[in-house]
Amino acid sequence: MTLPPSSADASVVLSQILATVQALQADYRTLSSKSDSVLEGDKKKNKAPTKWGNRIVLTTYPGQSGIDPIRLQWGAIDPRVRGPIVVSRSLSTVRKRNAVGAHSGSYGIYHALAVAIDELNLNHKPDFTNTEPPVAIGPFPQWGDAEKIVAMDPFGHLAPWLFKDYMDDGIEIRPTIAVTKAHMRLYEIEDEVRNGTLRVDGKIVINEHGDLTVTKVAVEPVWYLPGVAKRFGIDEGTLRRALFEDTGGSYPELITRPDIKVFLPPIGGMTAYIFGDPAKTADPNCRLALRVHDECNGSDVFGSDICTCRPYLLFGISEAVKEAQNGGSGVVVYFRKEGRALGEVTKYLVYNARKRMGDSAAEYFTRTENIAGVKDMRFQALMPDILHFLGIKKIDRMLSMSNMKYDAIVGQGIPIYERVPIPEELIPEDSRVEIDAKIHAGYFTSGKVLTLEELSAVKGRQWEDVDH
Repeated sequence: MTLPPSSADASVVLSQILATVQALQADYRTLSSKSDSVLEGDKKKNKAPTKWGNRIVLTTYPGQSGIDPIRLQWGAIDPRVRGPIVVSRSLSTVRKRNAVGAHSGSYGIYHALAVAIDELNLNHKPDFTNTEPPVAIGPFPQWGDAEKIVAMDPFGHLAPWLFKDYMDDGIEIRPTIAVTKAHMRLYEIEDEVRNGTLRVDGKIVINEHGDLTVTKVAVEPVWYLPGVAKRFGIDEGTLRRALFEDTGGSYPELITRPDIKVFLPPIGGMTAYIFGDPAKTADPNCRLALRVHDECNGSDVFGSDICTCRPYLLFGISEAVKEAQNGGSGVVVYFRKEGRALGEVTKYLVYNARKRMGDSAAEYFTRTENIAGVKDMRFQALMPDILHFLGIKKIDRMLSMSNMKYDAIVGQGIPIYERVPIPEELIPEDSRVEIDAKIHAGYFTSGKVLTLEELSAVKGRQWEDVDH
């Protein structure tokens, strides 16, 4: 069924949908009468008690009999003093937990599904042999500051080895960071090598295809709740209540266990891509180029031209590589915050409203606020933690125009010496609405900031402009 080009025809679409639903309901009533016996058989196959025991523990309380959480001193530079992050509800670990939530961030639900359908043994113990990082990262002084890193575990990439004695005693501990080395191939980089704007050095740009060597650091979120609350200027109780309520009450221990200060939230993490020697990111004598990028699947992967995301990302990678080739280092951090952390469904609803109502730069943020109630939920306050983890003390070239990112980094005591906007020739025509609206709202530019009247004249492409 094809969506009509105008919302005036929405009633036609709805009537078609309702007719389809009514037909499906009739089919369902027929099928359901035949499936009762099958459902009864499925009930007999329910193995839940044998997996987890007959007793369901909904929550726990401080001082409860048998509850003995492993001591955790967030901000201690000595990992033996700091202690491990323990979140598993396995029988050997549940009484020792010092964190709420689950491993794997937003992928934790798939873990539960694998257990439910018997694809994964509930008692599986990971074998971490040969999985240790291929390069050394840290420790850095920032790891010992409870206010510098509050949204990730600085020892997360070393947990199975630092806390092996706990694991030998049956405590389930998993890494929340993984470090690896890889090659990367991007056609834009290959074009730069071909036209001579990027040189082959055999070490970072290794061949004429523009293949890059890179160190990758994948990070799952680990929140130290007092630190997160302080970063946002709210009290810890308000943060806990909001997290509990807005996740449908999924984590009651946020309320019942005020003694547990760590939460592993069900959200996407981040990946840091390091070009050049990773040790140089923390060396104040070496120049550093940085791009902090928030996920945009439509542009980054599929090439949508309604925004500048992929062009700016590729520009950031290119400039990071050049800095590394010149003896410094380059870092690109990629956060899973799709659609300004509003999600792709909200993003597409906003696209529809923009295109149907006249895509004007003057109304760019209004369209989002009308649907989501807020124009941006990325809230960059936690973003600098990855920079502290890498030991970064200053940024020579910041490949971002975002005032929110700039303020968050500088607010964490990391100076930025130069801000580099996206070159004009890389801005797609249909993304002028986005970039001009952002500049008007406070994004950095070395060019002109449009007046509100001028902004109203900046229009995006309409659906009718392209034959779909």
